[in-house]
Amino acid sequence: MVTIGIVTRNIHGWATTQLTRAIIELGHEPFPFNFRSIYTEICESGYKVFSNSVNLGEKLSALIVRPLGRLSFEQAFFRMDTLHLLENLGVPVINSPKAIEIAINKHRTLALLSKNGIKVPYTIVTENVNEAVKRLSFEKGIVVKPLFGSKGLGSFLLKDRDFAWRVLADLRYFRHVLYLQEFLKHGGRDIRAFVVGENVVAAMYRELPGSWKTNIARGAKPKPLKVTDEITEIAVKAAKIVGCDVAGVDIVEVEGEKYVIEVNSQPGWKGIQRVTKIDIAKKIVEYVVREKIRR
Repeated sequence: MVTIGIVTRNIHGWATTQLTRAIIELGHEPFPFNFRSIYTEICESGYKVFSNSVNLGEKLSALIVRPLGRLSFEQAFFRMDTLHLLENLGVPVINSPKAIEIAINKHRTLALLSKNGIKVPYTIVTENVNEAVKRLSFEKGIVVKPLFGSKGLGSFLLKDRDFAWRVLADLRYFRHVLYLQEFLKHGGRDIRAFVVGENVVAAMYRELPGSWKTNIARGAKPKPLKVTDEITEIAVKAAKIVGCDVAGVDIVEVEGEKYVIEVNSQPGWKGIQRVTKIDIAKKIVEYVVREKIRR
């Protein structure tokens, strides 16, 4: 029996509960704990990382990371530093801190995907409003996204160049970096592929007719989707490029071509679980025990 930690914002959340159940069913010990319970003790001989007086470096055989949430820069750096410190103590962290840092940064993720042969939408990332407006075509529309964020929050669609200039200038006034993406007309539907290791364990369509946003959190409905070799090849490759063992890869289909929009390193699976008989939590835990656990 091994002890698998789950670090989360809410130890009673759905995904954490599912992982806890799966760990127990597979004969191991779950140790869910909150990010806010963590502290680091540093002395002349080194450091230790604790949660409520439990030495995590000694306790854990592996650690599964759930979403960090909306944070101040200090909180974000502290939580990521903690994951790095635990990894340096020999605790396997899933996903690795490096992978999480890449995936939460849309700019870096998309650049790496493109460099490694994954089709992505035409995108401009800049602090210069004039360059952005000059280089983009507004015929199809431009999606403006926060550089860091999820669930479609803070994203909006612009179709008028003059109005776009005003909006983007306002964003720059408040010191935002502009992440601007050509809108791909997907017909209110995209694909979420759930990657665990070398496999896509489940996939779904997310449908919201009449809307350009297809996030489950924004009201889209999950629909069953058979996992094809093409989806597996694209999604697993995208996850590997970012460095993720577990990932939710978002794909849109346009005129027979598939484009990767995002790689989520801390994906939820409540929506996709509704349209598959695969026990996704168990697949995650089985992978961790088989491939990542320290003995």
